[in-house]
Amino acid sequence: MTQFPREAILAEASSYYTAKLAQHGATPQGVDWNGELSHHVRHHQFLRLLAPDPAASVLDLGCGYGDFLVFLRQSGHNGQFIGYDVSSAMIAEAERLHGIGEDRLWHVGAEPTEPADYATASGILNVKGEIPTAEWDAYVRDTMLLLGRSSRRGFAANMLSLSSDPEKRRSNLHYVDPTEMLRFCMQHFGRSVALLQDYGLYEFTIIVRHT
Repeated sequence: MTQFPREAILAEASSYYTAKLAQHGATPQGVDWNGELSHHVRHHQFLRLLAPDPAASVLDLGCGYGDFLVFLRQSGHNGQFIGYDVSSAMIAEAERLHGIGEDRLWHVGAEPTEPADYATASGILNVKGEIPTAEWDAYVRDTMLLLGRSSRRGFAANMLSLSSDPEKRRSNLHYVDPTEMLRFCMQHFGRSVALLQDYGLYEFTIIVRHT
């Protein structure tokens, strides 16, 4: 079986999302979401983690063009925002749209150099392309461990759910058993874990608090 090291996965992700941005611009479709409404529904799930600490720093892994920053500011969050993305085109667009300052920093890459209070990842675990499911599943778990290391108080991520209609699934997307991910997070991060799958999309959000 062909092995896909993490570097190859990240390079493929960079090419994929750079192409989406070139095709659709700074829109939900430009980061491969269906539309603005579902995009904001996903953002709202992260408030379960972030809302109690509006001045906390937030690291957004796979930040795209920075739409989550806008959402957080509109929701009353004023802490430092640190965006990371493997696509240099995405980071350039984020800097163009939102600027750079002490309260907003942008980095090309997938390995944060230092932790923030909270870390989030939205949509970056879904598109596996031609990579075998078992290898992408290992990448998902590695990314969850990375989010754990990159956050002091907690982190959150969303994934496509196996609790969805089989006939609607696509072969280039990765679907996760929510109960297995819940078990994984409790094993590695303790019991302060929440699983949200009640917001009307074929996915779930996992929230972990460090205790």
